[in-house]
Amino acid sequence: MKNLDGSVALVTGASRGVGRGIAVSLLEAGATVYGSGRSIDAAELPEAVTRVKCDHTDDDAVRRLFEQIAAEHGRLDILVNNAWGGYERMVEDGKFTWAAPFWEQPAWRWEAMMTAGVRAAFVASQHAARLMVPRKRGLIVNVSQWAAQKYLGNVIYGVSKAATDKLTADTAAVLRDHGITVASLYPGLVRTEAVLAAGVFDLSNSESPEFAGRAVAALAADPDVQRRTGQVLVAAQLGVDYGFTDVDGRSPRPLTLADI
Repeated sequence: MKNLDGSVALVTGASRGVGRGIAVSLLEAGATVYGSGRSIDAAELPEAVTRVKCDHTDDDAVRRLFEQIAAEHGRLDILVNNAWGGYERMVEDGKFTWAAPFWEQPAWRWEAMMTAGVRAAFVASQHAARLMVPRKRGLIVNVSQWAAQKYLGNVIYGVSKAATDKLTADTAAVLRDHGITVASLYPGLVRTEAVLAAGVFDLSNSESPEFAGRAVAALAADPDVQRRTGQVLVAAQLGVDYGFTDVDGRSPRPLTLADI
């Protein structure tokens, strides 16, 4: 996977879970990696990852993040929009609200997912495009999920992920002529800290957090990656297409909408 020497990457929401795994894999592939997030200082990341504490709902903080990258490298080759919100306070007043019908959902969850998730990806993509367009190259990956295409127990989650995929499609249409690729990435069941702590999932076809990063690295190293712009890409299918495996040597089975 060491084929990204000289590339500069930013992974938002890199403090834990999928974002942390992507940052690690891009570093292992040879990229210079920046990881951002509100709790990034406490993240279990290699020292070589440049940690930038950033609340992606704070436009000034986001601007400073991209100004730092521009000042230190003058370029950005890869942006992974993984920052997200809305998973906080799933239990309120003793009640598990995540699975409640949409008319009983707390309004803050809409604001969190649309602001810390979709809007954060939009703003970061704006800054990234300003660095990528003059160079006529770049890759933007928006981490998304099957909930964009199928109801998976929470209306707000589905709407926000569908908005993420639409952000991918429309920004790809605008950036195509500038040589920039934009794609949505669907990881499978990822062995994040939260999934492992729950202890209720069948992990037989699961993926490490680093597996999604290997998918991003493979895309970034593909000289013909623009053929994938605007698409929804399944991480495990990219493993089949590019021939990479997970950190344990296994090849997760690609899921389809029918599996979900």
